[in-house]
Amino acid sequence: MTFVGKILVIVIMAFSLMFLGISTVVFTTATNWKEATTKAKAQVTELQKKNSDATTAIKTLEGDLAKAQTSHKAAVDTLNNTIAQLTKDIDSIRNEATAARGEVATAQTNAQSALQEAEHSRNEAQRLREQKLEVEKQANDFKLAQAELNDKIRILTRERDVAKNNADSLRETSAKFSALLRQHGLSDDITQVKGLESPPSVHGEVARVDRDNRVELTIGSDDGLVVGHELYLWRLKPKPEYLGKIRILSVDPDQAVGVVVGGTTIQGKKIKEGDIVSSTFRSGPRS
Repeated sequence: MTFVGKILVIVIMAFSLMFLGISTVVFTTATNWKEATTKAKAQVTELQKKNSDATTAIKTLEGDLAKAQTSHKAAVDTLNNTIAQLTKDIDSIRNEATAARGEVATAQTNAQSALQEAEHSRNEAQRLREQKLEVEKQANDFKLAQAELNDKIRILTRERDVAKNNADSLRETSAKFSALLRQHGLSDDITQVKGLESPPSVHGEVARVDRDNRVELTIGSDDGLVVGHELYLWRLKPKPEYLGKIRILSVDPDQAVGVVVGGTTIQGKKIKEGDIVSSTFRSGPRS
């Protein structure tokens, strides 16, 4: 039953009760029936008017109800359309979310691959840095070795030049002596010549020592030294001690180059700058 129907039922019940009350009053009183009838007619007229007003109100309410139903239907249609649109939007959003999840999974996979590549690159860079340090160390070692070799080359070049000059000088001297010997009727056969004389009385110091224990001395040919002379090697500090013998390999006027006889000193001690060389063997070096 609709709302308007309920209202009509209530109104009818009210009218019924009203008529019942009027009837009861009529039958229970002994007043003037005409007057009572007139009053009843007036009341009926009034009730009819009220009924008419109520009917009009009901019709108005029914019209309002129809309008409300129409509005409700339109609102329901609008809501249904909105729901349909929202459902469509939700489906679209779900599809987009699914696609986004796929893209996120792909991005995570790519990121993992990128991290692995970065780790590999970092390890490779570390390996290359270590190789670079090793190469730099080798380069430094090569530079040091090259510097030592250059020093040896300079020494050997100087020794070669000195030896060449000495050889030229010796050849000239030998030729002169050979000519002089032949002039005096003597043989110039080298096997019949007396061996190398002992070095003159000299005293000097070690000026430089290379890695092969070749020493550069502060005395030379001006002091009477020649190739093949052997000198005694001493050390003064911390106490005087004999180290061994030095054989002269090449000479210059003011310096000479020699090497330790036997390849090493007594007790294998390393030769130092400032060690003393002398042509005489004494209980201690000459002061």
